[in-house]
Amino acid sequence: MMNLDPALNDTRRVVDEPYARIGLAIVRLTIGAMFVWVFFENLGKGLYTPSGYAGLIKDYIENGHAPAVWKSVMALAASHASMAAPLQGLTEISLGVLLVIGLFTRPAALVAFAYLASLWVSEWGTAWIWELLVPVLASLALSIGGAGRTWGIDSFLARKRPTALWW
Repeated sequence: MMNLDPALNDTRRVVDEPYARIGLAIVRLTIGAMFVWVFFENLGKGLYTPSGYAGLIKDYIENGHAPAVWKSVMALAASHASMAAPLQGLTEISLGVLLVIGLFTRPAALVAFAYLASLWVSEWGTAWIWELLVPVLASLALSIGGAGRTWGIDSFLARKRPTALWW
């Protein structure tokens, strides 16, 4: 049942809730650490080399259940693996570092949301469906919640421009 008292339904109050801010910061640190971990794991596996990257993408295409149009996008990336592989590595480590330090959290989390969603679709049929869906939605929540304003560099930037969407 919805409360009709406008003071109790004011969603702006959540920003002033320290536990909500701390919860978002913990999720931000977790997703950021995941990106950093995956970067080093993939680096160790050779997945940022053209042959390693192309092999992984070809495996997704052959064994996955992504839509045909998405498989054609993956095939394009695999055929340009000499550019796509290091670009993916740079994306993963950059997103990880930005989220861990809480800098430009909203745009970084939005990019993480899009990136993880594309990876989730790429892995359909090759991985457990929930494996990436949770980090996808957590990244979306981070982009909405301004999670860098707690325990992050964004908190310092927000003092000068509190309404900026960058943090």
